[in-house]
Amino acid sequence: MEPHLILGIGELLWDLLPADNKVNGGAAKQASPNGSLGGAPANFTVMAGRLGSHAIILSRIGRDELGREAVARLDPLPADTEYLQVDPIHGTGVGTVDFKDGQPQFVIHEPAAWDFMELTDDWVRLAERADAICFGSLAQRALESRQTIQTLAAQTKSECVRVFDVNLRTPFYSSEVIQESLELASVMKMSDVELPLVLGLLGLPTSDCDDPAALRCGAERLLAEFPTLRMVAVTRGSRGSLLVTRDDAHEHPGVPTKVADTIGAGDAFAAAMTTYLMRGADLATINAAGNRWGSWVASQVGAMPPLPGDVRARMTSMIEARSAAAGNPTGVGNPVK
Repeated sequence: MEPHLILGIGELLWDLLPADNKVNGGAAKQASPNGSLGGAPANFTVMAGRLGSHAIILSRIGRDELGREAVARLDPLPADTEYLQVDPIHGTGVGTVDFKDGQPQFVIHEPAAWDFMELTDDWVRLAERADAICFGSLAQRALESRQTIQTLAAQTKSECVRVFDVNLRTPFYSSEVIQESLELASVMKMSDVELPLVLGLLGLPTSDCDDPAALRCGAERLLAEFPTLRMVAVTRGSRGSLLVTRDDAHEHPGVPTKVADTIGAGDAFAAAMTTYLMRGADLATINAAGNRWGSWVASQVGAMPPLPGDVRARMTSMIEARSAAAGNPTGVGNPVK
């Protein structure tokens, strides 16, 4: 069988620490970045490729050193960069990190090349073939990219898994973007902190982010409000996650781990969730896969850490063992409808 085709659509950017960046007029100038390459769709795509899919990054970089370095960092990884667009005017995306009272403060600079993603024939053809796509709210902060993302999501086949991975970054979100994205999505993923914010933006009753029962109630409100949704995933950090469908739910307690940093952990969860959802896995297996891989990324430094083959084999074995113990040795049974 050919591998599934998965698209990660949206921002590709560098996270630069204070020592790594010099900000001038709202843009970070850097000759040779030592920071972390990321952006939720890019992190998602790398992990999806590691889990066996043909994973393609759809984003836009500048014709600059940061853009060239981004491609150089991605080339050894299992993420297809062939369809990256190059912007002749706008620079590669940058987020700078400063610390206030020991706590990181993030600034995502604008404009960036990924604010100007164009709807090309190549991208449309990919969307029409895709088995899954993942898009978020941040990359829709500018009108051109917003229209491109939503058009691509609308061009997918009916069985395509369309994941809306909410990533609320002040001030780059609105009720309009959330509403329009949910009307296109079949799966929604967000954190327990984001859920009440999303409900409030949509004018729906909010939920207590510390109460699993209330979180389930909030997820069920979203499923009732948006007919295209098949599943809502709520991540809870070290406390695991909750998956809710129209007729079932599953709560995972999380995987204990020594955290190095949490950057990219949620994106790894989303990639594993999507991978096992495409394989027709039951909710418990999907949840186990998401938590296993999210926890592993949190135990490493950076969003795209090296993945030794023995680690991948061990992680896969643990997920499959959970599935077999539940009487589902193939990973398929009671799939999400």
